[in-house]
Amino acid sequence: MMPPEISTRVFSPMFPAIEPALTTQFDANAGALWISQHPKNRRVQNMSRETLAALQDILEQVGRHDPHWHDTGSERPVHYLVLRSEHPRHFNLGVDLEYLLGCLEKREAAALQRYATQLMGTIYQWATQWNGEATTIALVQGRALGAGFEMALSADHVVAEEHAEFGFPEIVYGLFPGNGAMSLLGRRVGLATAQRLMQSGRVYGAAELMELGVIDQVCPSGRGEAVVREFIHEHAQRRGARLALQRARMRMQPLDRAEFDEVVADWLETASRLEARQLHMLQSMLRMQRSDSTH
Repeated sequence: MMPPEISTRVFSPMFPAIEPALTTQFDANAGALWISQHPKNRRVQNMSRETLAALQDILEQVGRHDPHWHDTGSERPVHYLVLRSEHPRHFNLGVDLEYLLGCLEKREAAALQRYATQLMGTIYQWATQWNGEATTIALVQGRALGAGFEMALSADHVVAEEHAEFGFPEIVYGLFPGNGAMSLLGRRVGLATAQRLMQSGRVYGAAELMELGVIDQVCPSGRGEAVVREFIHEHAQRRGARLALQRARMRMQPLDRAEFDEVVADWLETASRLEARQLHMLQSMLRMQRSDSTH
């Protein structure tokens, strides 16, 4: 068997002087684009503005209807897109709390609205862009919280290593998941279970969520990449039929952009009314994230 043809690129469109927000590897033999969130200078692995801009850049380059990867002077079809993290413990911890707190403290409502709209738009785009012409995969090898959990849920197939953890902590400090969690969870497990998961504030293990039907596969720690490659190999054998099933699911359970927009508006209104004690809790959570990211 010939070795896979691999090409690597980095993306940091907003801040080119620092480490890249994302790196990509394209496996031309499998038609698989691996997108890795890259921890920058041991900073918190979250949905920062630079990460969102880099991901949007990649999505635009792949294209909307006939996904291809443009590299080394040629175009290759993209059948699979895999989102993962290079952080040793975190897939993604969600909203950039430092930026959120800064906007709230400085009363920069317009800036916060731009950020919230960018975040929601990226998750919605990842969930809907290819309309069943490609398969998206989330490989979770650490903690996926808040918008990071929503980002994983927006994929067609979620693979988690057994030590991975998931949760929506927003309810603890007076907010709620503002990027389509109800819709994304609802089409996997139903609205009643989705609401219970969103309201609990708990952190869930991978095995528990697989039993509920929230995620698709759990594998031993350290085996995530191999399991994703095995899934791609198996999926490719029946790709036409599997894509038809993806399209059928989208027709039966479409995601409504207007509903996503309304959720963001509610989230912004709720954020603007946070009390001092809730802001203090957010600051404490940010300090905990920073401490965890430096160890």
